[in-house]
Amino acid sequence: MAMAMGMGMGMAATETEEEKRELLLLGQHKEKHFTAGEVVRDVIMGVSDGLTVPFALAAGLSGADAPSALVLAAGAAEVAAGAISMGLGGYLAAKSEADHYMREMKREQEEIINVPDTEAAEIGEILSEYGLEPHEYRPVVNALRKNPQAWLEFMMKFELGLEKPDPRRALQSALTIALAYVIGGLVPLLPYMFVPTAREAMFTSVGVTLAALLFFGYVKGCFTGNRPVLSALQTAFIGTLASAAAYAIAKAVQAG
Repeated sequence: MAMAMGMGMGMAATETEEEKRELLLLGQHKEKHFTAGEVVRDVIMGVSDGLTVPFALAAGLSGADAPSALVLAAGAAEVAAGAISMGLGGYLAAKSEADHYMREMKREQEEIINVPDTEAAEIGEILSEYGLEPHEYRPVVNALRKNPQAWLEFMMKFELGLEKPDPRRALQSALTIALAYVIGGLVPLLPYMFVPTAREAMFTSVGVTLAALLFFGYVKGCFTGNRPVLSALQTAFIGTLASAAAYAIAKAVQAG
């Protein structure tokens, strides 16, 4: 008996030392993962549209020999309307995502209450996809069954692939997209504030917008982990195509 007690104490001590070692390793290891993907996505969406749409409008009006003051006024009105529209779209998208999560969570909660054995079997099926054998995942299944909240969160994440949304996400998305659109939209309009002739201001606007697209693409590449130079060239190319298409449509409408 004394030997058994000694072995048990030794195993407990070993487990405690192993836990301390794991905690020490976790404390020393700092992972550098990028976790602001949704914010970056909103900024990219807002700035990209802000740089291209107002530029196309201003360029189209410049081709019609409109004065810079008129181009600036029309551009400012478009930036304001576009920011409101884009921000509202971002709000509704995030709100719909949150509503979808709540509906699925309620449905999953009812299934855990009404058919717990089936849901427990689904846990085993999910874990088996990661290579765990029944004797390995059975303790995990039993532990989750004793903790309904953890069970629910596990099913939401690993069965349905849904992450719990931030309750402030909708408002943050709306404000981020709207502000990014305003910042992007002011760039192609800046030359019209200082150059009285719209046609001359347009050429300056082309250069400023192209430089802004390159800079924005470079920064985007740094944040998203892509090659910054390649990201800059891609963003400038896509933005140029979008601006050219919008400008061509504006000229076609004027010609008609």
